[in-house]
Amino acid sequence: MNSEERQRKKEEKLEKEMARLEEMCVYEKQYADRGYICGIDEVGRGPLAGPVVAAAVILPKDCRILYVNDSKKLSEKKRELLFDEIMDQAVAVEVGFASHERIDKINILQATYEAMRMAVKNLKVRPDLLLNDAVTIPGIDIEQVPIIKGDAKSISIAAASIIAKVTRDRLMVEYDKLFPYYHFKDNKGYGTQVHREALEKIGPCAIHRKTFIKNFVA
Repeated sequence: MNSEERQRKKEEKLEKEMARLEEMCVYEKQYADRGYICGIDEVGRGPLAGPVVAAAVILPKDCRILYVNDSKKLSEKKRELLFDEIMDQAVAVEVGFASHERIDKINILQATYEAMRMAVKNLKVRPDLLLNDAVTIPGIDIEQVPIIKGDAKSISIAAASIIAKVTRDRLMVEYDKLFPYYHFKDNKGYGTQVHREALEKIGPCAIHRKTFIKNFVA
């Protein structure tokens, strides 16, 4: 492939990515007259250990950050790069946490709502509209639009999914230093075979969710 062909391929790839991004801005365009639009997403509902983390992200109008997508569709390296770019370009970003103790006390759904409310409350700029990944958050007096699979359909929600994912992953890497037997840096608290075997062999550590591990410990 000569240099001309390489350049053409590069341009075609960029055009395709820009078209994909425009599709992900449908909701942002639809509600553009509402003022500040905030994307909300969470990560960590399924793991056996650690917190659930929610993120709230307000992007500038007409913001187009290349390759922003549902965090599950991105490599760790790409998420880290996009995390920095989102933090640099966003009007406002905040995260909220609900600990393993809170999850055990009020259940994972209510803990997720709590983390989301915390993220929104801590924003330095008050949003006028929330675009949420699938849920309607109780106890918030801001208009909300729940979008099924929103992290793949809205650039604001996708940005929030990246912020939440990277924040939680970094936290679990730090927990791995305290509790190395469970390999949290690799599994991020999810119930992999290595994680389950460690639970069965040595029992839970301080950050395990008691209500999630009943099947793995005596």
